[in-house]
Amino acid sequence: MALHKYGHFSEDGREFIITRPDTPAPWVNYISNKQYTGLVTNSGGGYSFYICPKDSRISRHRYNGLPWDRPGRYVYLRDEDGEFWSLTWQPTPSKKLDFYECRHGMGYTSIEQEYKGVRSKVLYFVPQDDDLEIWRVSLTNKSEQARKFDVFSYVELTLGHALVDLINQPNDQHFNVVKFDKANDFLYATKNYWVTYRGATVKQPNQAWNKYVYFASSLPVKGFDGKKDAFIGNWRSESDPIAVEEGICRNTEITASDPCAALQNEITLQPGETTEFVILMGIVDREGYEQSAPPLVEKYRNLANVDAAFAQVKAYWDEYLSVAQVETPDQEMNVMLNTWAKRQAWVTFHMHRTAGYYHGGLLFGTGIRDQSQDLLGPLMAEAPEVGDRICEVISHQFADGSTLHNYFRLTGQGEKTGHSDTPLWLPLAIMSYLKETGDFEFLKRVVPFHDEGEGTVLEHLTRAIDYPLSQLTPRHLPKFGPGDWNDTLDYVGREGIGESMWVAEFLCFILRESTDLLTKIGHTEKADQYRKEYDQIADALNTLCWDGEWYIRGTRDDGKVIGSHTNEEGRIFLESTTWAVISGIAPEDRANQTMDSVYKHLNTARGPKILHPAYTKVDPGVGLATRCVPGKKENGAIFNHPAAWAIMAECILHNGDRAYEYYRKTMPCIQAYDPDIYRMEPYVYSEYVTSPDHPTFGEASHSWLTGSGVWMYRNGLDNILGVRPTYEGLFIDPCIPSAWDGFTFTRLFRDAWYEITVTNPSHVQHGVASIEVDGALIKGQTLPVFAEGKHKVTVIMG
Repeated sequence: MALHKYGHFSEDGREFIITRPDTPAPWVNYISNKQYTGLVTNSGGGYSFYICPKDSRISRHRYNGLPWDRPGRYVYLRDEDGEFWSLTWQPTPSKKLDFYECRHGMGYTSIEQEYKGVRSKVLYFVPQDDDLEIWRVSLTNKSEQARKFDVFSYVELTLGHALVDLINQPNDQHFNVVKFDKANDFLYATKNYWVTYRGATVKQPNQAWNKYVYFASSLPVKGFDGKKDAFIGNWRSESDPIAVEEGICRNTEITASDPCAALQNEITLQPGETTEFVILMGIVDREGYEQSAPPLVEKYRNLANVDAAFAQVKAYWDEYLSVAQVETPDQEMNVMLNTWAKRQAWVTFHMHRTAGYYHGGLLFGTGIRDQSQDLLGPLMAEAPEVGDRICEVISHQFADGSTLHNYFRLTGQGEKTGHSDTPLWLPLAIMSYLKETGDFEFLKRVVPFHDEGEGTVLEHLTRAIDYPLSQLTPRHLPKFGPGDWNDTLDYVGREGIGESMWVAEFLCFILRESTDLLTKIGHTEKADQYRKEYDQIADALNTLCWDGEWYIRGTRDDGKVIGSHTNEEGRIFLESTTWAVISGIAPEDRANQTMDSVYKHLNTARGPKILHPAYTKVDPGVGLATRCVPGKKENGAIFNHPAAWAIMAECILHNGDRAYEYYRKTMPCIQAYDPDIYRMEPYVYSEYVTSPDHPTFGEASHSWLTGSGVWMYRNGLDNILGVRPTYEGLFIDPCIPSAWDGFTFTRLFRDAWYEITVTNPSHVQHGVASIEVDGALIKGQTLPVFAEGKHKVTVIMG
């Protein structure tokens, strides 16, 4: 793989190595054990939270501020002549480093640098079993004389509800507490006021935050500060804190003020000597502080325990990544499928797409739609956990089959917005779980409804389908409502008249899939009902919504059409064209025609746009999409999420060359070929890439927290490489570029390993001539399900 201007993948693909600190934007990684989470940038920035980034934030992050990426996790070194610098470049960027390297890996980040004869390395990670983050620091004196240093570690604290902290900071400070535990030599902090719902105007809360944060070092503490102003000083910043400049902390505790946690330690290094120590920041239940915090601090002050915990993190990721490993002729595709797309899908699932560098986790909570897609990533490796999460998600369904649109995990609260697509993602999640696991007993699990009563998982599934069916217009098409998957088409159907053709197609897909499931489990009457509904909606789409070369996007409350050749702007939309193919409603000739139209009108050098032409005039009858800048976001950007659906549709049509063309264009390491234009991380998908409709063509935004990652991951495995789960077993149906000679794919499915070798001697794009399993020829393309063991599969395309 070609070297990137700012770094490159490691040889095994498990790390992205950043070789210069001045990246075009902060590049992020996550350290997490699924409860305690930290975002870490390549300059030591980011923030931490426990379960919910809004309701239980630990450290502070300032949005849209200058300088970038403040505050963070900082370790300052001050030598005897008074000069000081940070071990993470920021927040002292004026220092000209002799060496810098950041490694973003699986569940950890390390930053190594050299300045003024001192080689330093800070490793950040979160243990698998304990809710704290560890900063493992090593310092080497490369000079020829003994050196004495003061070490200052620093973090700015939020303590509880992050939105209250952001918008009501002067008043919120009255409830902060930071104390020094002299017996155990560490700081601890909490807040005596905690908002856990949307505001004090609803009901004045009367509770304290139920957590303590502790901050400790394995070195003896020389000084400390819990008051930010005392450590930073007046009219100063993290770049020149008064405590570091003067070489002394003030030993401040607070019962009201702006909180921080800062520790001062002292070390001496002989020539060539290396010393190692740790900084610990963790969270414990407020009531269990005495039983939890001191023992954890003592445990991880021992470097042997730190190293064992880090080995456990690496072992977890080795196992997690192992469940699907591929080798194709495309090295970048291998890295994304084997490591980084899978890693991104893990993050979106466990972080609920709520907490990122560009999404602060303050407003939207866990999306029903988002979780139902993101679970497709960890499903192969962590099916039991995914099953439990599905039950959590469907517990926010109402008895009539409608659902909340989003919810907050710590409080259970959420919003019911009326988006017309939201209920339909629940069946997708359930059926995906069943195909992967074959666990049909799951359908009998009883889960409560959000409002009243309870039902089996199967009842939740059918109600999720029956509710949208009950909302069809007289033309037998779904109402648009205040939005569908495309949230920015938010004024197309607010009056209950406009229709969504995309929801109609998605509903048809769910009806077809659920018909197969219901038939398999013997619910033939319901299956027949859904089959008839499918036929009626498909007929309506083909009779009323075919526009000559593609399908329209929808109808508005005022009766006008969007996504039609008759429109001046927004004539063709990517999501409604692709799902006409994915749902199976488009006859073969129309399916091919609509995808040819996508290629003709939406394709760019960096992937397909979401619509064309971009809106240049605000249209109140369409909504937010028309208020976005042309070429940005939902107004004509290259939107990688529906771009994944274009790949899926082309695979269904057996167009391997075109599917792969889209796939390769949209990989982040390819889209970032000019990183100063692209700006975002080259190792994970961004949601948007600016299209040629804007002067900043190629600029990306909203990285990490996007469904693009999981859809691209499953697209590569299920549709291009064509190894996808069904109720009966793995179905083999590759759709690859004709230039490929073949590929290999090792996959865990249920309780057995499949070592699959695919050869393409005739250089076709699609088609299977023969399949052998353990040396025996099988009929059809579905592999037998094995109870255990490793099984060799040989596939010849033709």
